[in-house]
Amino acid sequence: MAFKYKSIEENDTSGPKKGEDKPQVKGRANWQNKAGSLDTESRRDSPIGVFDSGVGGLTVAREIIRQMPYEKLVYFGDTARVPYGSKSKDTIIRYSRQIYRFLMTKKVKAIVIACNTASAYALETLSLESSVPIIGVIHSGARAAVEATQNGRIGIIGTSGTVDSRIYPKTIKALKPDVEVIQKACPLLVPLVEEGLTHDSVTDEIISRYVNEIKQKYIDTLVMGCTHYPLLRSAIRRIMGDEVTLVNPAYETAIELRELLRSEKLLCDGQNEGGHSFYVSDLAERFRDFASSILPKEVEESIKIQIEEY
Repeated sequence: MAFKYKSIEENDTSGPKKGEDKPQVKGRANWQNKAGSLDTESRRDSPIGVFDSGVGGLTVAREIIRQMPYEKLVYFGDTARVPYGSKSKDTIIRYSRQIYRFLMTKKVKAIVIACNTASAYALETLSLESSVPIIGVIHSGARAAVEATQNGRIGIIGTSGTVDSRIYPKTIKALKPDVEVIQKACPLLVPLVEEGLTHDSVTDEIISRYVNEIKQKYIDTLVMGCTHYPLLRSAIRRIMGDEVTLVNPAYETAIELRELLRSEKLLCDGQNEGGHSFYVSDLAERFRDFASSILPKEVEESIKIQIEEY
């Protein structure tokens, strides 16, 4: 299954544009304090950790694989505890700490929180505790939306947790104060994706009900503020119309990660395609089948672990 995104993704360059900020990495100074003396040469071949509440983060993993085919990934999907969007901040931080500790056992060189809710609630905390660079998916998506809008009206669709955190309006207005941001929580979309109902009339009807309100605000840019939502892109595009630019933070995050690894001399310079490992907290076979339909290559195995033990 291959998705083709809009022109803001296709006009990619090999690095930041002139005058563009370097990737913003939470906890970067902390990582440098703890690991700055390590031999970066030996760490280039270490894997990248990626985690999400379930299968949505596979959209981020897919873009990382496309942009950096020589990198190895260790992916964790918290399929036993999905969705994250309806849970409290304290709970999300607890889950994220457990996953961070698990990923560190795999000797990852960087971590991507491939979940908007976890990025909103747990990134700052993990950044203070992390011994490796760690990024979320909020800032890169917000920056792309600011660059894309022409009329200054940006829509955000996301989980209840992401919307309630107001992280997108805060981030967008910090970049461009005069932009109007209209948010809409879409709590039913993640369960529908997790059930595999990405091309279903029921899903289309629910999307239409959710986005009708922000569509009437004449937005010209819509951020798919949950990593599950790019899997619904065709339906969202059809309902919103071609005049609205869809921003996929999954793609933007992969570009930000590539520039981070390059700037820290951690980008793998191998000549063989990276091998990837997949772990879940439940439903390993269903995850494997779904991942195989999303990623460029078939996923041969996904391993169930007891994440509460970390």
